[in-house]
Amino acid sequence: MTAMTAACYPATAMGFNEYELEADMTDVIETSHMVAPKMLIADDDPDVVRLLADRCVKLGFKVETASNGMQLLIKARHSHPDIMIVDVNMPELDGLTVCTRLLDPGSKPVDIVVVTGSTDPTTAERCESLGLFYGRKGPEFWESIESALVEIYPTMADRIEEQKMKSTGNEVHERPRVLVVDDDPAIQMFLASRLGKLGIDTLYASNAVHAYRIACKARPSVVITDNFMPDGDAQYLLYRLRGTPATENIPVFVISGQALNELTEQNLRREICGRPGAAQIFKKSFDTHELFGALQQYCGFEKKQAKE
Repeated sequence: MTAMTAACYPATAMGFNEYELEADMTDVIETSHMVAPKMLIADDDPDVVRLLADRCVKLGFKVETASNGMQLLIKARHSHPDIMIVDVNMPELDGLTVCTRLLDPGSKPVDIVVVTGSTDPTTAERCESLGLFYGRKGPEFWESIESALVEIYPTMADRIEEQKMKSTGNEVHERPRVLVVDDDPAIQMFLASRLGKLGIDTLYASNAVHAYRIACKARPSVVITDNFMPDGDAQYLLYRLRGTPATENIPVFVISGQALNELTEQNLRREICGRPGAAQIFKKSFDTHELFGALQQYCGFEKKQAKE
């Protein structure tokens, strides 16, 4: 096994730590020696866990998850996974410490992909010394995971390509882009940080006028806008977007620092030029899991297909 260095990305129902996810038997990876390899994913960020678990299940893995280092150690020793994806910085025990313990002589061999958001070069060096695959969370996160999986399971390449074709309708996939509209830089940076972990590009605007111009040019997958801003509120932005053919179908999420009365919500959601108004309305104290669940639905990335 060789170490892999890559700038990596992603990044997205919580509670995976409590149960296993398993691919439909029609979708499992099958070779003469292997059916549904067991994978253990460990990360204290539930959005990253969700994204990785969703994608790896679709590739045919039987997935179990852990949310901290101690849980990872216990589950790994109990379930003996074939492969693990492990975050470095986790509560209770860090990922590299757990990996070192699991690589003791006499233990069952396991392929490990270590991921981190840190740029510290010593992390990559330590992974290489231990013979671990390594990837850094960032814009190419999922691509680096794919590279590691193909190196570990060469037959995975066709399966990965097949999944890409299914999810994009035989077109080249482009990562989602979300336009964040808020005059508070702290909100912009918070959302950008969270979205970046999921492999979503972020565009910024501090007011509705600027946001409309960016939307017309960049065509984002979703617009997340504050309700009250200088130079136009969310309703103004909705009217501009819905009145322009290039932007009329872009889903808009509205976030508000204060509770909205029923009339205001109705105005935000009502049809404009025959197109829907706000797709979702959140308070600024929103649950990020709820927000990212909505992004999965409207961005079209890793959207779960309903069983027929």
